[in-house]
Amino acid sequence: MANPTIIWTKIDEAPALATYSLYPVVRSFAKEAGVDVEQRDISLAGRVIATFADYLEPEQRIEDELAKLGELVKKPEANIIKLPNISASIPQLKECIAELQSQGYKLPDYPEDPQTDAEKEIQARYATCLGSAVNPVLREGNSDRRAAPAVKKYAQKHPHRLKPFDPNCKAYVAHMEENDFYANEQSVVMKKGGKVSIELNGKVLKELTDVEDGEQLSASFLGARELDSFLQKTVDDAKEKDLLWSIHLKATMMKVSDPIMFGQAVKVFFKEVFEKYAKEFEEIGVNPDLGLGDLYKKLQKLPDEKRGEIELAIFETYKNRPNIAMVDSDKGITNLHASNDIIIDASMPPVIREGGKMWNKDGELQETVAVIPDRSYALMYKEILENCKREGQFDVTTMGHVANVGLMAKKAEEYGSHPTTFKIPEDGVVEVKDENGNVLMKHEVKTGDIWRLYRVKEIAAKDWIRLAHERGKLTGDPIVFWLDSNRAHDANLIKLIVEELPKYLEKEPIEYHIMAPSLAMRYTLERVRKGLNTISVTGNVLRDYLTDLFPILELGTSAKMMSIVPLLAGGGLFETGAGGSAPKHVDQFLEEGHLRWDSLGEFLALAESLRMIAQKSGDDKIMEMAKALDQANEAYLDNDNAPSRKCCEPDNKASHFFLAKYWAEALAKSSDKDLAAKFAPIAKELEENEKKILDELLASEGQAKDIGGYYHPDDAKAEAAMRPSETFNKIVDAI
Repeated sequence: MANPTIIWTKIDEAPALATYSLYPVVRSFAKEAGVDVEQRDISLAGRVIATFADYLEPEQRIEDELAKLGELVKKPEANIIKLPNISASIPQLKECIAELQSQGYKLPDYPEDPQTDAEKEIQARYATCLGSAVNPVLREGNSDRRAAPAVKKYAQKHPHRLKPFDPNCKAYVAHMEENDFYANEQSVVMKKGGKVSIELNGKVLKELTDVEDGEQLSASFLGARELDSFLQKTVDDAKEKDLLWSIHLKATMMKVSDPIMFGQAVKVFFKEVFEKYAKEFEEIGVNPDLGLGDLYKKLQKLPDEKRGEIELAIFETYKNRPNIAMVDSDKGITNLHASNDIIIDASMPPVIREGGKMWNKDGELQETVAVIPDRSYALMYKEILENCKREGQFDVTTMGHVANVGLMAKKAEEYGSHPTTFKIPEDGVVEVKDENGNVLMKHEVKTGDIWRLYRVKEIAAKDWIRLAHERGKLTGDPIVFWLDSNRAHDANLIKLIVEELPKYLEKEPIEYHIMAPSLAMRYTLERVRKGLNTISVTGNVLRDYLTDLFPILELGTSAKMMSIVPLLAGGGLFETGAGGSAPKHVDQFLEEGHLRWDSLGEFLALAESLRMIAQKSGDDKIMEMAKALDQANEAYLDNDNAPSRKCCEPDNKASHFFLAKYWAEALAKSSDKDLAAKFAPIAKELEENEKKILDELLASEGQAKDIGGYYHPDDAKAEAAMRPSETFNKIVDAI
């Protein structure tokens, strides 16, 4: 009988670098309990190569591992540890393509403005690599995100610093008041599945052929004119009140709608420049959706004199505008340079952490107007910011924990809406019709409006309700459904909860509430300030936002959260915490050989992965391996072995040594005699060589590293850079 197998995903940036060091440890330890660990490449570069295999030499081709994993997650044996990957924007995708081309991969260029059928076909193929291409494929289950008790205790014992709010703090969240997605939402529950078409003025925009019985379809749009006037108002208000101006969107996951809103913000902020140089911008193919950074690149096509004139005009604009939030003050990279730099779930928590402030061009913190156009999500951020202005900053040493149960199975809600989101090309009416021509939903729209349809399968929603009840039962904490009855989509989910939840409550009562997001936030914060724990139960987008917001406030980072996805077919997907793939960590590593990525999320995910195998199989040896890893994780935290942020101090590589040492020590004391006999000498060897190993690891720091590529590293070079201790390597590889 084949050994149970854990799939470890090969992904991007910082966690990919960390894997070169951690994976050999994981594989060597797990095999002693009869568990195989295998890697699968679902990195951005890997997906590009697989998508265009027909363009490449035979030796360059790789299989479409994402598609294969998409099949695996529908089987009960699935056990996947999924590390954070790039949700690529167009500029990132273009950089990745250019790097692969430089490595000899004869890939076609990305056509921004395709004219021929061939160019359109190439763009469509590349589109499958953009945005959240990985997560919807793998997430065939709902999300259970929480902090391990040991992680929460550690954060309370070693609190990170939250900056106080000034008594007269002027920071605020700005949102649209009309004609946004919140205002225009409609929703239907399909009694009978079948074909559904989306039509604009009778012309088919998209046909859906896989709508299921009981599936919920929702649709809404955001008015382009109202968005423009709203953005202009925020810019003017920030200037008048001497506040920093910042835009917060999710242009990676929401890869059609939010880049358009981002582009509108670029055009409004630099209005005079876009009006004055409209002709030149059209000639060189400027697309504001790609940001100011791409604009500067396109300007290189112009004669030096004209380019200099436009660059000066951009510079002069800043004098008449409010200070703008900076992604990197030292490099002059603003909040409007690239849409993938301003991911709301990563950019809004620091606003709270820093006392309502963000960094300005002078490298100083300044109170900000946080611009979040759509009220569907802006209102809950508004509530927490206003709460902190009234009540003061949180106390990390006492604040309660906010876990999350998130609806995301089968591409639930807006994050699966990319193929059904459209920038409206002409005034008219969008209609959603069933296969008999009956109009299910209808919107009057104008040119430039952003219209989208999003879906929730009944099986996914019912499993979400079950999982929420299960977490409430296991913890004794109240569960709160963050749903607004004034939103048509949420109202339909509430009806389903009212039908489904009593089936579980009859046998096992729990405390539950259904509240609009702003009220749910208020209730949760009251409990947080009293040191009480609460489980937020949310849709897909709020799942993402809250599982960065609260962990960053509670733990200092969202990367330390456990993220377990019990798959509908019975398997498990174990995501290694939120927090993206940390490009700044890679920059530091390339400059000075120091990787500050903390692999604790991977450690915690692996323990849960092993535990699932043990529970399913009844294998005591695997359970001992999982329990020993639990002990190692606690020791790692208790001994404060997380990577230092500073070069020439222990980094990610050292953290993997400590994990191996603690894991071996725990196994040496295992009740399983075979494991104890195997790991006792290994533990002794690691203990005796600790100083030598750490010295070898530190000796590699303080110098630039060549790993052969950013998006597509040379494996041999990257492994050499991340495994510089010959002593440690010999011990691990000999297990």
